[in-house]
Amino acid sequence: MQHLFLYVLALGAGVSVVTQQLLNSSLRTALGSPAWAGLISYAGGLITMIVAVIALRERVPSWTSVADVPWWAWSGGVFGGALILLAILLLPSLGAATLFALVIAGQVLAAVTLDHFGAFGLTPHPIGAARLAGAVLLIAGVVLIRE
Repeated sequence: MQHLFLYVLALGAGVSVVTQQLLNSSLRTALGSPAWAGLISYAGGLITMIVAVIALRERVPSWTSVADVPWWAWSGGVFGGALILLAILLLPSLGAATLFALVIAGQVLAAVTLDHFGAFGLTPHPIGAARLAGAVLLIAGVVLIRE
């Protein structure tokens, strides 16, 4: 039962990503700027995370733990910003279904590759026939969902 709840939460995260980009696209149209729409989206995300830190009563990390963080771990926001900006730019041309089919295919292909090599501290999970078949089926899905 717990796994089902986690799956529902993960599906909700996916719905959130698509909804965020549709709202960002509307904001882009209203403001006439993809960069301003992305900045406003990130400002909303920052406020959300501040509320989460306060609500969860999270402690401020120690300077020692901050200093021990690998350099590459600080770059997650850069990739998030790239996703936001690219989605805002591409959504009107590609449509939501095609854009997110491509985004999901890219995520899965990257995840399978990073898992295989154990990148960024992951436990390695070698690419097997089933994973490879799943990746191929995702790419086939992208081809089929295009308009």
